[in-house]
Amino acid sequence: MRTRVGVALTSFFDAQAECLDEVGADLAPVLGAARGFLETGKRLRPAFAYWGWRGAGGPDGDAIVAAASSLELLHACALIHDDVMDDSDTRRGQPSVHKRFAAEHGAAGWHGTPDGFGLASAVLLGDMCLVWADQMLWTSGLGQEAVQRAQPLYDRMRIQLMAGQYLDVLEQARGSQSVESSLRVARFKSAKYTVEGPLLLGAALAGAGQATMAAYTAYGVPIGEAFQLRDDVLGVFGDPAETGKPAGDDLREGKRTVLVAEAVAQATPGQRALVERLLGDPELDAAGVTALREVIVDTGALARTEQLIAERRDTALAALGTAEESGLIARPAARVLRDLAVAATARRV
Repeated sequence: MRTRVGVALTSFFDAQAECLDEVGADLAPVLGAARGFLETGKRLRPAFAYWGWRGAGGPDGDAIVAAASSLELLHACALIHDDVMDDSDTRRGQPSVHKRFAAEHGAAGWHGTPDGFGLASAVLLGDMCLVWADQMLWTSGLGQEAVQRAQPLYDRMRIQLMAGQYLDVLEQARGSQSVESSLRVARFKSAKYTVEGPLLLGAALAGAGQATMAAYTAYGVPIGEAFQLRDDVLGVFGDPAETGKPAGDDLREGKRTVLVAEAVAQATPGQRALVERLLGDPELDAAGVTALREVIVDTGALARTEQLIAERRDTALAALGTAEESGLIARPAARVLRDLAVAATARRV
């Protein structure tokens, strides 16, 4: 599936080159940045959309792969903008898009500030990826009727994704320490558009009934939440060589994750004071990261988060089993979705 998605994206970008060439050669670095950003990735969202389609009775074909691959462009939009909001230096082991354009500005010695140019360029490229996501879906070859049937779900997924991004910014500004608030951010910023949304998109494209759609939600929401909880753990304890981001980056950015909220809820006054002092410090050094990690472990927050991941995975797999047995999801697709649930929650990147 990864290979097929890569081929579909390459073909799509080749077609876009003609449109941008009409504007001028100055756009070549923009298209190059988009190609480079999308060369790698887990491709989970296209996989869930594809198997959502197959589970609802849709046949294999290049058209559904292209339609599912459009989700990588939506994901790119979200990541590029997220890196701007968090002022992240790296993504997938490479400079983030705004840093890449800032470096180009600095090397050329242009007017203005490199950072200002980098931010503006990244915002515009993120916007372009959002437009491209629509275009790739509509030109996938599935036909107007199928895409029109799925469009309301697609729009709802994207709106809630942006709303979740706002919640993330809001909770950081408020300094929220609520586990419930952190779970809400995780659900709408990442969980629903990572698993449930793609599944429902694929199912809607295939013309699935409400019972199948409900079965996908029963499986997709808990797996999506478990995916984001695993992401939170990796953001603090992950190996930079595997995650592509510096160790403890979420701590420097002051992310109000479930992991942090659980730690604060169980912390002693001294531990709570340490978290309040260090969390969100952009200059946080290795010693500070280690100190915060110790609080997270000692308060049981890491163990509790791992428990939440396991509980959600088990809930999702039970729902999937019921849907498979009742014939709501085709067995070959259900087998793959079972494997994807493990891949999404036991990953190291």
